[in-house]
Amino acid sequence: MGILHVTPDSFADGGRHRGREAAVARALEMAAEGADIIDVGGESTRPGAEAVAEAEELERVIPVIEALRSQLDCVISVDTSKPAVMRAAVAAGAGLINDVFALRQPGALATAAELGVDVCLMHMQGEPRTMQAHPRYADVVAEVCSFLTERTEVCAAAGLLSSRMILDPGFGFGKDLAHNLALVRALPRLVALGFPVMVGFSRKSMVGALTGRPVGERLHGSLALVAYAALHGASIVRVHDVAATVDVLRVIAAVEGVSGNG
Repeated sequence: MGILHVTPDSFADGGRHRGREAAVARALEMAAEGADIIDVGGESTRPGAEAVAEAEELERVIPVIEALRSQLDCVISVDTSKPAVMRAAVAAGAGLINDVFALRQPGALATAAELGVDVCLMHMQGEPRTMQAHPRYADVVAEVCSFLTERTEVCAAAGLLSSRMILDPGFGFGKDLAHNLALVRALPRLVALGFPVMVGFSRKSMVGALTGRPVGERLHGSLALVAYAALHGASIVRVHDVAATVDVLRVIAAVEGVSGNG
């Protein structure tokens, strides 16, 4: 999954792909590099991020999704928690809803069930503006697994097919370095919940904490985590650096005797 921020305040790219033409060009580049999914987001979820109005988010993402749908064969994902954005994005061509709130916002669950597309359910303690203030867990792995299991059950009761659900433990979303590392080690346990698992480490602060590198120099650390995750059952890796990640996954796939990118 290639990350396409169409926001002015992305922590990783500083809003370089905010305009429609720049965003479409970057998406086409990522697809050519081997991305299977392009994840379009119009509201930053970095720590401390401010909320974006519904109308502004729609204005940012819908023209990009419409343009991509006519030019790409890969899956287009919309990174949003707002029901109106979900609905408009799917109408424009999105086939996956990537929701950091796991469909807990008012109306989101009913909307996703009605739309009938794939949904990624992510764990987050708190909300983006305050999630990294003082994250606390008695047992982070048990609590994340319990939350994700509960969400899949609620979603199934609302009419979502289990085959449409993807789980994301939410690295960096209300978790400190120790919490993140515990979840990395617990990937087999997360996979054992019975759903595809998506992971997102790309350029995050956990990589910076481990390597001492600033955002723009975290590729190697990010790739190390991707390799570990791929070898321990992750189905989708959400990344900024598609070409380098595809190389890593192809080598792992060859060693493991698996066809495809990973």
